[in-house]
Amino acid sequence: MLHWTWKGILDYGIALEAQREQRRRRLAGEVGDELWLLEHPSVITVGRRSVAPMALPPGYPLFQTERGGLATCHEPGQLVGYLIADSSRCGPKRLVEGLEEGIIRWLADQEVVAGRRPGYPGVWVEEAKIAAVGLHIERGITLHGFALNLTNSLEGFRWIQPCGIPDARVTTLLHQGVHAPTPEQAAEAVGKRMVATLQDVLDDGGGLR
Repeated sequence: MLHWTWKGILDYGIALEAQREQRRRRLAGEVGDELWLLEHPSVITVGRRSVAPMALPPGYPLFQTERGGLATCHEPGQLVGYLIADSSRCGPKRLVEGLEEGIIRWLADQEVVAGRRPGYPGVWVEEAKIAAVGLHIERGITLHGFALNLTNSLEGFRWIQPCGIPDARVTTLLHQGVHAPTPEQAAEAVGKRMVATLQDVLDDGGGLR
């Protein structure tokens, strides 16, 4: 069974190495499927696909990662979810859809209507992206996951192109005019919603209930 846990505020490099170690343990059968929820200090990350050279905003270090997708940004006030789980019975496409659906359903609980944009993983409120989704899978075990904008400043996003779309806008829950919790305050409800949404997908690739 998938379990979620709140990990607090972690530097990106520490969290990345912890994920890799957890994947090693998952491959060895020492642990089960887990969803880590946490918050990062400001950082910009890039995935496997090449991106154009970029200037970095002050105070935002850059990390190269193995996940899918292009450049993204993490900031205080953003809820980050890392899924370390066996995807062998569902595959990456269904798992990305499950992550997106869990966020869409939690946002609906907050009275925010969100959805997908064909061809661009993530969750969108009209034409603005509110959550990024990207995974890496090795020997069936996932790393990385999602980043949901709650109260973060969005300053770092001014320096990148989300999804590689030149005119893409980014938004936060706070900008939607509803109550926006901190990542720690949101963790329990998001964790329960994500587990409820993802478990069937992880089990057998079944439909989203």
